[in-house]
Amino acid sequence: MQYKVYNPCPALEKQVRYYWSLESNPDDLPHSRERIFPDGCIELIFNYRELFIKFENGIASHEQYRTMLYGQLKTFIEVEATGSVGLFSVRFNPAGLQPFINRDVGSLTSRELNITELWGDEGVQLEHDMLKCNSNEERVIIIETFLMQKLQTIAFDNSDVEYCVNALTESEGSITIDLLANQLCIGKRQLERKFNAAVGLSPKMLARIIRFQNTLQLIEKKEFTSFTGVAHDGGFYDQAHFIKDFKEFTGLNPKQYFSENLEMVKHFSFDE
Repeated sequence: MQYKVYNPCPALEKQVRYYWSLESNPDDLPHSRERIFPDGCIELIFNYRELFIKFENGIASHEQYRTMLYGQLKTFIEVEATGSVGLFSVRFNPAGLQPFINRDVGSLTSRELNITELWGDEGVQLEHDMLKCNSNEERVIIIETFLMQKLQTIAFDNSDVEYCVNALTESEGSITIDLLANQLCIGKRQLERKFNAAVGLSPKMLARIIRFQNTLQLIEKKEFTSFTGVAHDGGFYDQAHFIKDFKEFTGLNPKQYFSENLEMVKHFSFDE
């Protein structure tokens, strides 16, 4: 399985976190469903090999689009490869998509959209150009050309929202919305509306996701001495608070999630 990250050009760094590609042959696949967790970013994914199947409530629901945009996730989704994997994705920053589309990003939350729903015939042409490429380096050039054209024709001032996203990220989800509103000299509700329209989540939900992802990274890197300590370092009030959010975002309790890694599980006390 080959995973590679590509950095955006300087002109797109504010909107695009990075591009990534994933390639794998059928023999390399674990032949199991994969859970994708909320991470505060929106993905535009081009699938140039076999399609994936999406599961809902544990049951196969449908084949996913050849090219699709995932709106913000508030809980996990389950997918499974049907053959060889070839994916190229644009991972937008939390407030990065809106400058390229003429709509409220909040309307895309928890949705899976075909590229034509975003850009019509232009989307069809983009998909055609991306899928016929011989390399992912070519795909970077094509998608950046497209995004730069869109960025020049749609003007958005999301500086307030970008300030909030950066503050939430730097504080690891601990800064309050009241404080952010005061710093920006705007009303709390006005800020929340603007934030949801640009990010697709409330500031509070993004803060929760940031805390969850930061804590998950601490655990996976084994940077902990106790489970309670990890929850505290991740910005959670207590262990019960972390377990609640963990279940909401993964569909599993921590013990289930780490059940296949006994070296990690033995360090935790799961008080539920």
